[in-house]
Amino acid sequence: MFYAFAAVLLCAALRVITARNPVHAALYLVLAFFSAAAIWLLLRAEFLAIALVLVYVGAVMVLFLFVVMMLDINLERLREGYWRNLPVALVVGGVMAAEMVAVLAQRYFGAAAGTRAVPAGHSNTRELGRVLYTQYVYAFEIAAVILLVAIIAAIALTLRRRKDTKSQDPARQVAARREERVRMVAMPAEKER
Repeated sequence: MFYAFAAVLLCAALRVITARNPVHAALYLVLAFFSAAAIWLLLRAEFLAIALVLVYVGAVMVLFLFVVMMLDINLERLREGYWRNLPVALVVGGVMAAEMVAVLAQRYFGAAAGTRAVPAGHSNTRELGRVLYTQYVYAFEIAAVILLVAIIAAIALTLRRRKDTKSQDPARQVAARREERVRMVAMPAEKER
């Protein structure tokens, strides 16, 4: 099952970067996220699998799809830098592939890691919460404060007043009278020649 999900994940990831339509690329990315969540489930990391589906597929990808569909993206302009960026992309992809080969080679040819049996009532979510709120509690709180500051900054940037922005004032629109808005102008009729 692992190799089947990994093959689907690799094919979906390849289609994300080769698809010409941005909406299709985003949908392939959703498939890649689901395949990665299935691999997390196979590794008995249920919490991470559910978090991946809920956060990335449920929230981030919906936002990506809305942005992609709302913007008028010029696909020809996006493709201009494809060949220029290809060497960097090949280097990054080669490094990632080398890391994956190293992990697999360590597992099969390196020292035996020795997997321990999991007891019947074991919950990896409870174990993750215990480690997160005991050993890494200060790092967790610092990350929470940084995210709170980022949220407040985003709201402040959104609500600021700019001079070049045109906005409507509904109270002024409702209070408007016809005499203030419409002006009758008497013009002489044109004569036919």
